[in-house]
Amino acid sequence: MNVSFEMNFLAVYLIGISLIACIVTAADKKLARNKRRRVPEKTLFLIAAAGGSAAMYLTMLAVRHKTKHKRFMIGLPLIMLAQASAAMILKFIL
Repeated sequence: MNVSFEMNFLAVYLIGISLIACIVTAADKKLARNKRRRVPEKTLFLIAAAGGSAAMYLTMLAVRHKTKHKRFMIGLPLIMLAQASAAMILKFIL
């Protein structure tokens, strides 16, 4: 495969998953305000692990959602650290 194509695909994927992370996080905040059924935490962490961790973390801070939950305020930065580490390792291997 062409390196340019791979980089473009990765960029589009990361933009897409980040957009999904923002939308789902904001929707969960709205559901919480309206006392409706919420997005499961497992789903939020799955989206974060799929590449939306930075966008989700920033959205949570912006809309003040789950900012008192240590599980998210520590967990999301740890996921970001793991993702950055994996990216650096892959860069050196490939």
